[in-house]
Amino acid sequence: MDLPTTMTAVDITEPGGPEVLRAVERPVPEPGPGEVLIRVRAAGVNRPDCLQRQGLYLVPADADPLPGLEVAGEVVAAGDGPVRWQAGDRVCALAHGGGYAEYCRVAADHCLPVPDGLSLTEAASLPETFFTVWYNVFMRVGLAEGEWLLAHGGSSGIGSAAIQMAKARGAGVIVTAGSDAKCEYCRDLGADHAVNYRDSDWAAAAKEITGNRGVDVVLDMVAGPYVDRNLDVLAYDGRYALIAFLLGPKAEANFAHVLRKRLTITGSALRPQTVGEKAEIAAELEREIWPLLNAGEVRPTVFTSFPLIEAARAHALMESGEHMGKIVLET
Repeated sequence: MDLPTTMTAVDITEPGGPEVLRAVERPVPEPGPGEVLIRVRAAGVNRPDCLQRQGLYLVPADADPLPGLEVAGEVVAAGDGPVRWQAGDRVCALAHGGGYAEYCRVAADHCLPVPDGLSLTEAASLPETFFTVWYNVFMRVGLAEGEWLLAHGGSSGIGSAAIQMAKARGAGVIVTAGSDAKCEYCRDLGADHAVNYRDSDWAAAAKEITGNRGVDVVLDMVAGPYVDRNLDVLAYDGRYALIAFLLGPKAEANFAHVLRKRLTITGSALRPQTVGEKAEIAAELEREIWPLLNAGEVRPTVFTSFPLIEAARAHALMESGEHMGKIVLET
């Protein structure tokens, strides 16, 4: 297949607001050993992209400095070594940067087939959030059938995935969200209970829902003042999975909860993990969750899409907090 030598991409011209995102011309990347090149048709927008734009997110030395952590499109080339994918295969993939572009180089083992019946725009909304939720909620803290999950930010992309994946695995789900409309959205996705944190005490509600027992797992992207309350609301042998710090990375907390209730606190960032570790997550997702996507039992949650060159508008929407589910760029 004849490929162009240059492509349109969106770059961060300097740290700042959404307006620093600009369309640029860049060389089309070449896939290395064990990699494929994807003709990107859609790219998901995620909170780390906004943090990178602001200069608040450290880009790994081996990553593409262009923003964009998930893409969907067609495989157009492969590097040396055996790879599963052939030219023309429709895939979605976790990207190590570089997703805001017409072409993106990714590890072949970080690609997954586009689920049955989904558009490439829908498929692009899956990898970053599904990898994150599966790894933290299931691989790290082992949410099990019959247990209770409390997920903060229930209407976000992460929250939307967590609700559906937890329910599909037989867990009960409580979420927090910032409006009645967002709470209704979460319940429509399958959440058993959705608490508007602006007018209700979510910790008290979680205790009441669980008969004062507490929840088994907390998925927290808020941190800050939520940390102590999360420790308090966890049940005996509860597990706390921390993935982001929307209200800050520092907190004052009563760690007597940890000793008294035998709590486990864990956290992770997806991007710094090795190629092999991410490949393991991809393989588990394909085995455990992709059949549910193929059957329509779990679904993508695209709020809206923008043309690639209007990435600044997409970032402004994300930072407004008005969206529910994912925001996607289309090329």
